Amino acid sequence: MTRRGGIPRAIRGNRKALAGTVILFVFTLVAAFPGLFTSVRHPDDTTYEPRLDPSTAHLLGTTALGQDIWSQLVYGTRESLIIAVVAGALATVLSVLIGVSAAYLGGLADDLLSLLTNVVLVIPAFPLVIILAKYAGKGSLNVILAVLVLTGWSYGANQMRAQALSLRNRDFLESARVRGERRSYIIVREVLPTMTSLIVANFLGAALYSVLSAAGLQFLGLGDPNSQSWGTMLYWAQNQQALQTGTPLWSIAPGLCVALLGVSFALINYAFDEIGNPALRPVRSLARRRRRA
Repeated sequence: MTRRGGIPRAIRGNRKALAGTVILFVFTLVAAFPGLFTSVRHPDDTTYEPRLDPSTAHLLGTTALGQDIWSQLVYGTRESLIIAVVAGALATVLSVLIGVSAAYLGGLADDLLSLLTNVVLVIPAFPLVIILAKYAGKGSLNVILAVLVLTGWSYGANQMRAQALSLRNRDFLESARVRGERRSYIIVREVLPTMTSLIVANFLGAALYSVLSAAGLQFLGLGDPNSQSWGTMLYWAQNQQALQTGTPLWSIAPGLCVALLGVSFALINYAFDEIGNPALRPVRSLARRRRRA
């Protein structure tokens, strides 16, 4: 377990984690308080002259439909971030439930849960996402979230199972069994706290998957075309041929934001291996000392 304040201190000392955290904080601030970043209150209902160039009045110009691109980008942050966090969190919960339960219960339960995990793992993820979204009924944020959770838990569950298997016969768990503790108590109070760094890393990976997949679904028209999100902006930009008609920022801006949000999760996830694994820290410190020499 990490000391109180250990993770924030470790993030401040890791440039990749710090950069990812700053990017994520900026997007969170924009999502929580969009009115601080644009004076437009309803970007879809407020129209201007179509295809205006960037200016002080319209920082990124206007769309072919006369909407302010900057305000659409600001208001689209909230739904995109909600999809990443909610889908990532739910997929992580499912990964923990299935992976840890399979490892700790063993026997037939382990065989069945491992079979389910492996079946989902070998199915190509994005084609499955498209099929599920298409037949579940497009246009609903809840459908997108459900599809992302159902297709995004298996890799994490495999990792959780492997980690829990390595812990199953440790002395502290044997002591808990000898004391007569319930299985649920042992899993929640003894097993999960030792897997905190892996759980956080799994959440970050699931959030990254959700960001990219949700944007892809909405770009293909499998989301609500009237919602405010970066994927929806890409959908309308493609429909109106933004790159060919002189409004490239309509496509570039939301695409760049999707990439930046994905990079923030990837940076924090990549750095968390070093934060959560003490064995990596001396290697990094030794390499730094050699460069200074």
